[in-house]
Amino acid sequence: MINKFIVMTCADILKEVFIKQTPSDAQLSYFFRNNRNLGSHDRSDIAEIFYGVIRNRRYLEVIVDDQNPKKMILVYLMVMLGKSIRELTSIIDEHEVVWLQDKKLNKQEVDSWAIKLSLPDWLWEKLIKQFPEKEAIELAQSLLLPAQLNLRVNTLKEKSRDEVINELRQTFVDAAEDILPTEHSDIGIALPRGTPIQKHPLFLNGNIEVQDEGSQLLSLLLSPGRGQMVADFCAGAGGKSLALSAMMKNTGRVYAFDISERRLANLKQRLKRSGGSNIMMLRISNENDLKVKRLKGKFDRVLVDSPCTGLGTLRRNPDLKWRQTEQSLSELVIKQAAILKAASSLCKIGGYLVYATCSLLDEENEGVVEEFLTQHKNFSILPPNFVFEKLGIKLDFKNYLKLYPSQHGTDGFFGALLMRVE
Repeated sequence: MINKFIVMTCADILKEVFIKQTPSDAQLSYFFRNNRNLGSHDRSDIAEIFYGVIRNRRYLEVIVDDQNPKKMILVYLMVMLGKSIRELTSIIDEHEVVWLQDKKLNKQEVDSWAIKLSLPDWLWEKLIKQFPEKEAIELAQSLLLPAQLNLRVNTLKEKSRDEVINELRQTFVDAAEDILPTEHSDIGIALPRGTPIQKHPLFLNGNIEVQDEGSQLLSLLLSPGRGQMVADFCAGAGGKSLALSAMMKNTGRVYAFDISERRLANLKQRLKRSGGSNIMMLRISNENDLKVKRLKGKFDRVLVDSPCTGLGTLRRNPDLKWRQTEQSLSELVIKQAAILKAASSLCKIGGYLVYATCSLLDEENEGVVEEFLTQHKNFSILPPNFVFEKLGIKLDFKNYLKLYPSQHGTDGFFGALLMRVE
């Protein structure tokens, strides 16, 4: 329920974000850590409105003609959530009533699609060049919506997906009808966003991990076999490493490479919970680390989950679009090419390599892969269906895996399946 406390609290947090230019998720987490007495419903309502404003920030700033957090919230409630002035009387004063009545709160009054869709001009220009206008609009609109919570069932444990779903439905009775198997991944579960699973026994016992369905499909695209050597070259916190470990039934070896000691430490905790024992964590200083060179040509499978703009995850990280620029994109493309080149040296003849990003932009995706293939004739591209048909995954892609929230309900992901032929 929206009340004055919720609105004013949310306005205070937004003000801190605007003044300090801090990441929105960090600022909200800081507030919740310092206000542990808040009930779960209040937390949920505050987060819902807060992220709604952050997602639509550019449009709201133009309409309000200011960075006034409370006015931005009021416009959000009326335009995006369809509230009337009468429904908001308990949280607005007389001056705000007059102000709202004078405003033309209609998106049709705004000519610019970039403003209506709350995107930076440079990003909208790239999308409109890359997609037909209708598709670009639908994609951008989907990025303004919150994402569902997706889980991956840990197949190293004894519980099947159906058993896990039944247990979750028994726990979260009010949301039972919305706890469903994911459409494409046969180890995925979709839940309503905000479902508190971190303290659930299934989570604590390692039966489930939080992982977007698109990320699960990227792991499945690599299709590792039992007893194989697998490299997760940019492992991060290890979500895909854990998925690969489970797919391999705890056999063979998964090498999780990353430059961050902190991220690998996080993976270590998750690995203990999962019951996995075939992951080796290797911290490297950069893509040309001696540890990498010593393992040249040793791996059956190589996953390159490359650092990227992350623009495919805007449903979950809405202020990323304001932290990325055309310059940062250009710098990332150079880094991505260097990482892919270094990682490819790990792949043995006949082995598979998957280059992946959570970006929507061709420059980070096809552009990087096609430039790599022109310089490395010992690799050829395989269509995703080469793997997916064997797994019974009913998705039809030509050369590349391209997942979009507007079409597939996942975060935005790109995947290229390559094979070393000589």
